[in-house]
Amino acid sequence: MNKEPDSKPFHNVALPTLRQLTVVLLLTLQLSWLLHTMSATPYATVAGHIVSIGMAMLLAFTAAARLRLRWLPQPLIRLAAVALTAPAATFAALVAMQRGNTAAFLHTREVSGYAMLAIVMLLFGTVTAAIALRMERRARERADRLQAERERNTLERELLDARLRLLQAQIEPHFLFNTLANIQALVESGSEQAAPVLRHLIAYLRAAMPRLNDADATLGTELQLVRAYLELMHLRMPDRLQFQVDATPGLNGMAFPAMALLTLVENAVRHGIDPSTTGGSIAVGGEADPASGAVTLWVEDSGIGMSESAQPGTGLGNVRTRLLAFYGPGARLDLHEAQPHGLRVELIFQPRSPA
Repeated sequence: MNKEPDSKPFHNVALPTLRQLTVVLLLTLQLSWLLHTMSATPYATVAGHIVSIGMAMLLAFTAAARLRLRWLPQPLIRLAAVALTAPAATFAALVAMQRGNTAAFLHTREVSGYAMLAIVMLLFGTVTAAIALRMERRARERADRLQAERERNTLERELLDARLRLLQAQIEPHFLFNTLANIQALVESGSEQAAPVLRHLIAYLRAAMPRLNDADATLGTELQLVRAYLELMHLRMPDRLQFQVDATPGLNGMAFPAMALLTLVENAVRHGIDPSTTGGSIAVGGEADPASGAVTLWVEDSGIGMSESAQPGTGLGNVRTRLLAFYGPGARLDLHEAQPHGLRVELIFQPRSPA
């Protein structure tokens, strides 16, 4: 057995908005003035008829918004409601004006005036309703686009957070395994520095581990980790590594991706200082451009540098990707040869605005 169309009456009649009432009032008053100038009927009489009929059609237009019929599109339901209301409201106005003499009035010539009025209001109402439906559709489309844009932005932020977490997960074991490998080499060589280095490593890891996944990490905390790491490496090779960590104090509270700078320092030790027969120095610093506000951080070593055939490794690529994800497409990672030898890595970006 087929299910009956869902056409049961709605419970709450939709009421016109103040804007709709104002628009219909202005349009009907203008139409009243036009019909008044075309006939000998007083303006007040014409306006009384047309305004009341227009308001009845507006009420039918808004109320029909809640009616649903499976066999008829909703916009056509509202147009049909306006079209049916126009003659019905015109006849109601005729009855109200005649005050009991309606039957006799229907046999006079003057009834043709009400017939013309019904046709005019039918045309006026359907055209106005069609325009209103078109404007409503455009408004819904704009609202849908805005909603889709908001949802897309939310998904992009979630994707960015997931990407940053993935990159962070790649950095953490890479750093920890390299550090433990250094300690293992020191212990196996029988160095007298093994015990002090191990103690410093334990102290360093206790300070660093809570910050590895810190989404609110700052440059100040990053510089503390860099300094602790370089002190640890200096204990491992006191005669071959010197370092300096110096950045503008005003940058310490700036949001910064955790362990990004530390990765550059580790690369400088591993690929610049360790392979060098004479060792070298590492300088870490940062400053902000007073004019543009752009921040430049650098890690410079005097190690063996980068050969012409060498390609940036995973660490540099990871830092570059995280920098772009954290600060936007304007951020960049630059490599420069240091004089007389070595490598200078610069991070250049605009600080993130406070949330």
